[in-house]
Amino acid sequence: MNVGKSHRYGPTGSGVLINRRQILAVLGAALFVGFPATTAFAQEVTLRLHQFLPAQANVPKLILDVWADNVEKDSGGRIKVDRFPSMQLGGAPPELMDQVIDGVADVVWTVVGYTPGRFPSTEVFELPFMVSNSRAASYAYWKMFDEHMKDTEFKDVHILGTWVHGPGLFHTADPVEKPADLQGMKIRGASRMVNKLLEALGAEPVGMPVPAIPEALSKGVIDGTTIPWEVTESLKVPELVHNHTEFEGPALYDVTFVLAMNKGVYDGLPDDLKAVIDKNSGLDFSVFAGGTQADADGPARQIAVDLGNNIITISKDDAEANWLPLVQPIYAEWVADMKTKGIDGQALIDEARSLMAEYEAAH
Repeated sequence: MNVGKSHRYGPTGSGVLINRRQILAVLGAALFVGFPATTAFAQEVTLRLHQFLPAQANVPKLILDVWADNVEKDSGGRIKVDRFPSMQLGGAPPELMDQVIDGVADVVWTVVGYTPGRFPSTEVFELPFMVSNSRAASYAYWKMFDEHMKDTEFKDVHILGTWVHGPGLFHTADPVEKPADLQGMKIRGASRMVNKLLEALGAEPVGMPVPAIPEALSKGVIDGTTIPWEVTESLKVPELVHNHTEFEGPALYDVTFVLAMNKGVYDGLPDDLKAVIDKNSGLDFSVFAGGTQADADGPARQIAVDLGNNIITISKDDAEANWLPLVQPIYAEWVADMKTKGIDGQALIDEARSLMAEYEAAH
């Protein structure tokens, strides 16, 4: 963060006198040209926002730019947000969380699962067939973050928003109509929990960040990928593979995101600029982000339709009968894993379901 500060004065009397004269001169000049004198001393803040997708992708375009533009507008121009897409500040996507903690960037948007096991409570929303509504899940995620994660797993950062994407699905070279079709397929997984899902279904999970997907598909390194529809547009996935398997009812999987700010940068802001950040953070922003990302699925899906691709839809009954039993053990395994970390996993599952139902009942 670059913060404009007034000069520190030297210890000698003459130094103080010189600086006072300079200040008076600046004040006089400001008054002379007709601007308020305080304008010359308004604190200017530049925030570096770093993320892994191209600038034209849906999340930067529809969510991050909206957030940044609103912060700039609400601050009266006192905060400027410089946007660095496609890892332009260096490093790899899994390093984003450490970059914001270490001050390499001031704000980052990242997939929480890029750092497996580090933020375990967030995985409750990545369990298979857990999420039916991205807005409801993003609502529940923020509520649970605020209650359980803010001062524990995320204590080293200032979190601005928490959300999930729209339904995750398969995009594959060969059709996937039943779990047996995944046997031996190398499928890119987005997180630790998605990789467990893939293993349970008989596929071979291959971990890689989103930007690596197109090359891996085009070279045949992987046979398919798991991502929501909206990401396929910027990656041109429907041009690389022509089979897509989606699910009615609860999503096959979801992935959790955070928009995170360096804690020292936030704490160092004057109260009125903190208020600007706060106004553009929290529950409402999280629901907006999750909902906006899910809403972008439709236009991206249409691209695959227009290309004549094969879109396979698994009915809710089929999913419950033939898919869910294979991945159900992941729940018990996850609860046991959470217990070793001192976390009541079943309580998190119950709370997440209750909060999602609460949101859907109100909307």
